[in-house]
Parts: sequence; structure tokens; C-alpha cells
Amino acid sequence: MKKEPESVALTSPDQREARLGELKRLFPDMFDGEGNLDEKALRDLAAPDGISTTERFRFEWAGKLQSKRKAFTPSRATLVADPERSVDFDNTQNMIIEGDNLETLKLLQTTYFERVKCIYIDPPYNTEKDFIYPDNYSESKKAYWQKNGTVKDGVKLTSVTEASGRKHSNWLNMMQSRLLLARQLLISHGVIFISIDDNEDYNLRRLCDEIFGETNFAGRINWRRRHNQPNDKTKMIAKVSESIIAYFKDIDDYKKTGVGKVELTGNFTNTDNDPRGDWATKPWKSGDGQTGSRYKITTPSDTVYDEEWMGEEATFKALLKDKRIVFTKNGEGFPRKKYFKSEREEEGQCAINWWPHDIYGHNQEASSSLAELFGKKNIFDNPKPVKLIKSILDLGFVQNGDIVMDFFAGSGVTADAVLQRKLLGIDAKYILVQLPEFIKEDEEAYALGYRTISQICIDRVKLTGKKVLKENPKIKVDAGFRVYRLADSHFPQNLFTPDPAKSDANNTAALEKHLKASRQGNLFGEETFNDIVAEISLKNGYGLFYDLEKLDSFPDNAVYKLTGNDKSTLLCLDNPLSEKTVDALQAYSDEQLIVARRALDTTKKWTLQSAFKDNLHTV
Repeated sequence: MKKEPESVALTSPDQREARLGELKRLFPDMFDGEGNLDEKALRDLAAPDGISTTERFRFEWAGKLQSKRKAFTPSRATLVADPERSVDFDNTQNMIIEGDNLETLKLLQTTYFERVKCIYIDPPYNTEKDFIYPDNYSESKKAYWQKNGTVKDGVKLTSVTEASGRKHSNWLNMMQSRLLLARQLLISHGVIFISIDDNEDYNLRRLCDEIFGETNFAGRINWRRRHNQPNDKTKMIAKVSESIIAYFKDIDDYKKTGVGKVELTGNFTNTDNDPRGDWATKPWKSGDGQTGSRYKITTPSDTVYDEEWMGEEATFKALLKDKRIVFTKNGEGFPRKKYFKSEREEEGQCAINWWPHDIYGHNQEASSSLAELFGKKNIFDNPKPVKLIKSILDLGFVQNGDIVMDFFAGSGVTADAVLQRKLLGIDAKYILVQLPEFIKEDEEAYALGYRTISQICIDRVKLTGKKVLKENPKIKVDAGFRVYRLADSHFPQNLFTPDPAKSDANNTAALEKHLKASRQGNLFGEETFNDIVAEISLKNGYGLFYDLEKLDSFPDNAVYKLTGNDKSTLLCLDNPLSEKTVDALQAYSDEQLIVARRALDTTKKWTLQSAFKDNLHTV
């Protein structure tokens, strides 16, 4: 007897089941006779010889296991396009997504799995100011961050306060689930950068060591975010810097594919009109604590130095002949070695872990830039400067065609940095995610008509794009972006939540009743058709930047070819499905086919399944 055709994915992947399935495939002996994971056997296998499984180093906190499970449960939501708030919707590869970032990261897994080159995030710091996020998107279609209360429109929100004994735990739970998903989106040679302050710096390092691996720690950047010298008689140490920690997905792959560098620093001049161009110098004499080669050097003024030098005498003579040695103090001082700007540009300059404000920008500079852009001060608190993020993208070695992601987008500075690099010929794409967090009525942004942070983010990127195009009319730049909103699924089975107090049989009956009531309307009506196609495409790996071509060879039904991410499928959501369409479809049996389950009676179902076999899917 033929099996029923499989349904296409209507949720994001159930990654918990997938991970368990892979574990069972590799280690079947780790499972009991009923197919359940034997956790003790797994721990015993992983424990080093002679070490008890109860004596290992652990990083634990309240809710850790639940947070990890939450990361890998499927999302039943979807992303809905908002062309009116987009810019150049049909001709751009950039995205700004408005909604909860945990659900969004789940929805992006199928399409963007191991495709993102660089992630930068500036998550909410765990300070005395509460941070609030939804327990579960499925609790309500309006499950967004909201600051004014713990329950809004029936949504139970989690508020983490200074007085809470679970302050650190709740912050770690929020971060863990998102970082687990973020890692899966990174390409093997990708990098993630995370801004953080002192409150959770230590815990974030330990969390990232678990998720990305301690050996993939790339380093810590100490950025001076304030340009002035604060003075507070109540404090011993004033905070003028923040940390940015960086982790590779795989350090070896990163090194193989190219190491990112920052813009050159140093003063290059050409006082002797050297034909090789501008140059700077560095000492040839060994510094204190350095070893070198000892020999005598006579300067042009016949001063003799008997010192330890950075290289062998033969090397020095070759450099002198090549006019790469400069003597200071008009020929009386120590020799210095020339290095040319063109050479340094070719090899690039490594970053150091101290980033001063005069090179990488500071908060006040970033605030002033926003004020100039919006024509109003204090639009957004403590924005990051574009120079800082641009340098981070340089370190991430973001190149043409790469994808940059920021899922705590804030004012949208990451998109701004990507745009600035486009002017240099580096045409990367970005994905921003920002919650529509409420703006308080006493804030400047509220007076300008903004009600959510996501609105500021979208407008900032829009204004920046206009500015870039106006100032650079001869450079072709993709300054557009698509706006998507996190929303309820269009499929009724995703809108049903089982009652844990009821039996499986009762919940199954309730689901059937729910589906039957849903079928009374036209699920695939003209007004929702594009959104439904987008949901199918997103959750089945064709992506949001797909092509939909209507085929002329089917006069009785609308049959489309859906193409995206280097794969395609035929798609027909019509009901009823004519006999002529069924007959004509059989000529395409080498392709994938998605049809509406309600459109198939027994005969049509078996006819199509005989032709398409496993390539037939229903929705």
C-alpha cells in the first residue's frame, strides 16, 4: 500500500529531534531498548579515564537546560513582507526583520544555515535597568518586548530585575538560546562579535566557551567608548571602556580563507621623494628585553654605534643599499628601517586589543551623527559609532557577497557600516533583527512620532541610504532593504496549542475541530497568496529572495515554478485541481511538486504519487 505524500515543512526545523537522530545514528549503543537516550552511558563515554563524571568542571545556572531545549524547538510563526516600509523591495538583498529575535533565528535556520559570514550583536546589558522578553511567541501574536508591565494583551513577559535572585540566570538563558542558533547560521570560517560591559563579561565568556569552544576564542577588544575624563567622588574606577569579545566558528577554517585586518595607522610621508611612495620607519636597534645581532654601524656623520640590532649585518647592508635605512638627527642618530605604505596596505594591519576613541569613534560621536541624520538630538541612547562596526566587519574579513547579521539591531548601525564598506567596493548583504520595543512617552523619539525601537532602526537605515546615494551619485550601491514582520503562521495547525491538562485523545479531537473550522474559509485566497508562498519558501529552504514564475502550460489551474537557493519546485495551491492539470503535471515528474492536500481526492493523489513518488509534497 502506498504511503501518504509527505507534507512540506510548516514550522522551522525541530532541531532537537534532528540532533538526537544524528546521535542515535552514530552511537546506537547510547540508547535503550525503547529508543531513549541513556544519559549515564553518554556521560561515562565522554569522561576521561580515571575521572568520575561527578567531578568535572561545569558552568551551571538555573534554567540552563530549559533554555537550551527552547532554542531547538520549532517555531510556528512566520515572516510577512512589509513592502510599504521597505526601500527598493524588488532589487535589494538586504533585510530588516521586526520581531522577537529568538523566533526569527529559528525561522532563518533552513535558508541561512551556515551561510552568514559575520555576526555583530550589542545585546541588552544586565544592569539595574530591567530587560523584558516574551516567554514564548506562540502565547500571542503580539508577543513582543514591552517595558510597561509584565502582562500585555495576554502575553506573559519575563522581567529580570536587580532584586531578582535569578538575575544572572535569566540573562544567560536569554543569551544561550540565541547564541546556540546564531552559531548554526555562521559559515565554517565565520566570526561573531559581542559587545558587553562588566556585569556579565565573565559569564558571557564562559557561555561562549561552551557554545563555540574555548579554542575558538579570537580575543577581546577593549574599546574606549568615552572621549572625556569622568570624575565621580563616589567611585574609585570610572568606566570609559566596553569589551567586544570575538569567537570563530572554526579557527582553522577562518585562517585558511583569509584573516581580517583593520585600516592602517601611522604617519606615512615621503620626505626624500622615494619613488616607492609614502613611508614610515621603525627602530633597527633592539629594544630593552629583546635579543638581536651585535655589530658596529657607522652613521653618515661617522658616529659609530656598537649595539644589538634587529637583524644580521648582511641584512642591514642589503637594506642600506636599497635605501631602506634612515638615520635620525640629521645622520647622527640611530638607524631606522623604512616600511612603505603600499607594502603595509598589501599585507594589512593586525588589530590590537585596545581600540582608542580617536580611531574607532565614541558614543558622543555616534549620538551626534544620529542627531545630524534625524535633525533631532537624543533619538537613541548610547548608539555605537559606525567606525567601530566598520572595523569589526574588516576583522571579520567580510567580502563581496557575504552576509552580515545583527539580531540586536538597535538603531541600525550595522547596516550603516555595511553601506560604508559598499562605497569601498565591498558589496556585502545584511540581515537585521529588532524587536518593536516600546518607547516611553517622555523620550525625545516619542515626540517625533516613533513608538518602537524598530521604527527608529528602519528610518535610520532609510535616511542613511538616501545620504549615501546623494553624496556618491556615481557609485552604484544597493541602499535598499526589505522589511519583514514576525507574525502568526497562515496555516491553522500552527495556531492550535494543546491543553496540557487534557489527554492526547482530547487534544487530537480539539485539533481536528479547529482544522475543520479553519477549512470553512479559503485558506489560499488571493489576499494571502503571496504571504503563504513566502512562508512555504522560507520554511522549506527556498528563502525569501525567491523567483515565482507562472507556467503557461496549465490553463485550468495556476501552477508556478518556485526557485530559490539553487533549488526549485512546482507549486499549485488551487482547489479544486482539474483532471487536465493532473495529467499535464506528470510530464514534470523529475521535479519537486507541492500541491494543496485538500485538492487531492484518492484518484488524483495516487496518480500524482505514482508519477512524482517522493517528490510529491502537500500543504
